Amino acid sequence: MVAGWFTEGGDGFRLLGTRCTACASVFFPREDHRCRNPACQSGELEEAPLSRRGRIWSFTDSRYRPPSPYVTDPELPWEPRALIAVELAAERIVVLGQAAPGVTVADLTVGMEVEVVSGVLHEDAETTWTTWQWRPTGGTA
Repeated sequence: MVAGWFTEGGDGFRLLGTRCTACASVFFPREDHRCRNPACQSGELEEAPLSRRGRIWSFTDSRYRPPSPYVTDPELPWEPRALIAVELAAERIVVLGQAAPGVTVADLTVGMEVEVVSGVLHEDAETTWTTWQWRPTGGTA
């Protein structure tokens, strides 16, 4: 979906953030210009693959069709999707994303372990738009 936000390399699907070389702050989405930590004076940023697993910090479901630029087929009924905020402990950040297909809010609890996986946001005859999704691993808090 967005170039440089994730990779599907040898160690599996991973989100890519940036880490400040001076203060070690981690950012997602990526920051390419400068460290956003107001206490940091001059750190350079380097690419940082994020943890593949985290714990659910919060979740909800989307009961409405999102506005543009989100792409949906207006001919099809809107199906609610679970949205999950996941805490990545090593990076000390929370990343928001959709749940994998078939995962509903009834399947989720705060503190549950989830992993990031590749998913399809939208596809048409010419293009498949890939994004990240969260899938429960079976671990609990």
